[in-house]
Amino acid sequence: MTIYILAFIVVLLVITGMALGAIVQNKPLKGSCGGLNKIGMKKDCDICGGDDDECEKEQERQRQAALAKTAAADLAYDAAAKGKQSK
Repeated sequence: MTIYILAFIVVLLVITGMALGAIVQNKPLKGSCGGLNKIGMKKDCDICGGDDDECEKEQERQRQAALAKTAAADLAYDAAAKGKQSK
C-alpha cells in the first residue's frame, strides 16, 4: 500500500510541476505535430478555414479587443462609487 501512495504522490508532483511550468512560461498552448492538419481536416476550422495568417489576425483582433475593453473600464466613471465616498 505504501508503494501506491508514493507513486500517487510522485504523479501529483509531476503534474503540478508541468502545470506550474506552463503558467510561468505564459505562452499559449500549441497543438501537437498531429491534429487536424495531419489527417487533412485543417481546412475545416470555423475561424480561419486552414489559413494560418487568418488565425494570427484573429488572435491579434482578440488581443486588441481585450485591451480596448480594459482601457474603457479604466476610463469609466462610477457615479455610485462617488456617492458612497461622500457619505
